[in-house]
Amino acid sequence: MPAPTKSARGRERFASALKLSALIVLLTVTAFAVGFGLFATYVSRLATPEDPGKADAIIVLTGGQSRIDAAVSLLKSGKGKRLLISGVHPAARLRDLQAVTGGDKALFSCCVDIDHAALDTVGNAWESAKWVTSHAYNRVILVTNNYHMPRSLLEMRRYIGTTDLLPYPVVNSRPDDGGWMTKPDAVRVLFTEYTKYLAALALGVIPIRGTPEPVTVVNASSVSVSQ
Repeated sequence: MPAPTKSARGRERFASALKLSALIVLLTVTAFAVGFGLFATYVSRLATPEDPGKADAIIVLTGGQSRIDAAVSLLKSGKGKRLLISGVHPAARLRDLQAVTGGDKALFSCCVDIDHAALDTVGNAWESAKWVTSHAYNRVILVTNNYHMPRSLLEMRRYIGTTDLLPYPVVNSRPDDGGWMTKPDAVRVLFTEYTKYLAALALGVIPIRGTPEPVTVVNASSVSVSQ
């Protein structure tokens, strides 16, 4: 039997490489799909704690009215001594947030800080870490939506050091009955958040900046809600 020609060996190598590439793509897609299913299932099972433990302070990440309402309610009930609202629009003032939430003016004046610098979840984590460092807090309640909680905790823990974070997921609608699979908007939100979570995991292997230095935020002591 004649030995394979150089051209035939090249075709065989190409075919083998093509099969290997197809297998890698198939395994990657399968892993992505399985991971998405696990992520969606985990998020769907998150529930808002009925009676969260007390903490030194509360951090809420902007992105929905219900998040801020929940955080202000926690502050009012004494679950934390101070509240940071991170990622506030530059044009929004403390009194604007107080009016929108219907919060007590005295409570906002004494115990609410706002951060205008953060533009995304990474920024929220960085600015929150500065705030926590400035006040030397050891235990903080983190408030955000259930679908946003996994990535928020991941980013926060990269910057916030040894501070104990207590997740307080806000649930606007529960997808735990599997109905989210038939709702395009729900699938889109979960899929987008899942891809962002994977990106955050990938960035976890990259060295980050050190512990943030304490900074001054726009706080209740410098901005009155009556302004």
